[in-house]
Amino acid sequence: MQWDIFCKVIDNFGDIGVCWRLCADLANRGHTVRLWVDDSRALAWMAPGAVEGRWPNVKVHDWAEACDPTVLEKLPPADVWIEGFGCEIAPEFIAARAMDTGASGQNGLKPPAWINLEYLSAEAYVERCHALPSPVMQGPAQGWTKHFYYPGFTARTGGLLHEADYLARQTAFDDNACNAWLAQHSIAWQGQRLVSLFCYEPPALTALLQGLVQGATPTLLLVTPGRAQRAVQTALAQMDLPTTGAGELALHWLEPLTQTEFDELLWACDLNLVRGEDSLVRAIWAGKPWLWQIYPQDDGAHADKLNALLDQMQAPASLRAAQLAWNDLNGMAGPNQPRLDWGTLPLVEWSAAAHDWRHGLLQMDDLTSQLTNFVQKKR
Repeated sequence: MQWDIFCKVIDNFGDIGVCWRLCADLANRGHTVRLWVDDSRALAWMAPGAVEGRWPNVKVHDWAEACDPTVLEKLPPADVWIEGFGCEIAPEFIAARAMDTGASGQNGLKPPAWINLEYLSAEAYVERCHALPSPVMQGPAQGWTKHFYYPGFTARTGGLLHEADYLARQTAFDDNACNAWLAQHSIAWQGQRLVSLFCYEPPALTALLQGLVQGATPTLLLVTPGRAQRAVQTALAQMDLPTTGAGELALHWLEPLTQTEFDELLWACDLNLVRGEDSLVRAIWAGKPWLWQIYPQDDGAHADKLNALLDQMQAPASLRAAQLAWNDLNGMAGPNQPRLDWGTLPLVEWSAAAHDWRHGLLQMDDLTSQLTNFVQKKR
């Protein structure tokens, strides 16, 4: 099928990251995809060659082109429209297709399957709202229907995004491949525990760094560029520590990674500290211990979202305590929560929990498969 996927980049790369993974996965499965995005700069390092048209079956369009009549009059109609995270398709784009199609398809063309791809959450409302229709009541597409599509962690949701060849690629990433990957990225690994850091500015960062410095386990912290690097550099300066590390902690400052390389980073590490939606899902699929920094919201809704995720995972008490501390939510910890020591993290227990949850999630169909089946039924 021909897909139009629309993405407005707000910040932090999560929206463009998810939308691009979906585009690439659909293309690899034989579909043709147009990505309409208002800021494609992150694709230069996330998916090199994407903007230049070097990805088979995917074409990247500037958002403004969706309003350009000279572009729209030559545009082959799509079978599917995806509004990424509630972004609204340009009225000119809708009107051009409605003019060709008509509300009931009387011009020989069916209206596209119109999907609002929602944010990921483990909260109960996701199962209630997944796949609900939303009739279009006005405008040139009056009479058409959108559907809400919710990724999720249960059989009554849309599932999680992973490529058809993901497990095969991960299995091939054995010790030799891991060592080669570290060398390729100029990471001077001396057998230490490997920890990746992709974060905003977690208040617990200083405590984590101090714990790693004073801990009994030598650790190499692999820090992603951008906000994570700036946050670590600020914390080290306040602690009067060199940027190469101290005590049992060594640091490596990563260059920007492609999405494939980011997956490999997660496979290589013993603990992954991730943020947002896209990297959380990739950390879950990696099957390694992980801590998630959820994007904080002014009304505190992120706390409920985090706890719903931990409940869904059946996280052990030590992992819940660390997740709450990492997100500055210690006030939500119960009176019997274990004391958290950032220098002696129980990674064996966390690894078992991560492995068990991943195993259960793999029993569901992935998001792209479910979404494709859903669209085919609607058409």
